[in-house]
Amino acid sequence: MNEIAKKIVESRKLKGLSQEELAELSKVNLRTIQRIENNENEPRGKTLILVCDALELNLEELQSLQITPKLGIKDLLINGLFLFILNILLNCVIGFLVLDSESNLNSKLGGFLLSFFIPFYICYNTKKTSGMNRMLKYGGGYIVYLFMCFVLIGIPKSLILGSCLMLSLATLYYGNFFLNTKQNQ
Repeated sequence: MNEIAKKIVESRKLKGLSQEELAELSKVNLRTIQRIENNENEPRGKTLILVCDALELNLEELQSLQITPKLGIKDLLINGLFLFILNILLNCVIGFLVLDSESNLNSKLGGFLLSFFIPFYICYNTKKTSGMNRMLKYGGGYIVYLFMCFVLIGIPKSLILGSCLMLSLATLYYGNFFLNTKQNQ
């Protein structure tokens, strides 16, 4: 049984209501209440609002109970592969713009701007993720790439790239601050 259904059943029983009484009180079909409680249907929209009003439940609190489905090994591998490819692509683009022997001031500025705006876009789409988790998940490749550049091409040549990658990591970490949101809404 999902968490919303559990909370509805629990609240209904605490109030001493039968399913019929809840259906009448909330003006929702009895069969709908039965389907919700038997986990055959998940209430949404107006139905959820009516049931919450009848049981005097906080709608936002009830919606926050929704559990994200557990990922299988196949899903984890696909997500990991996607993140790996994403990290490589972002590093290659920024590295090309900044480290190329023919890069001029415009391409370096472009690399610097991409170092902020791409992680900012990631932060915008992952508002509920903590900064550390986001930085490790999406910025792990930046850390490895930065270390490899320091070792392979030397610190002086990779300072511009280092500043771009550090900007990316800082944006990923402090993204919630930039967006003015709480970590766990």
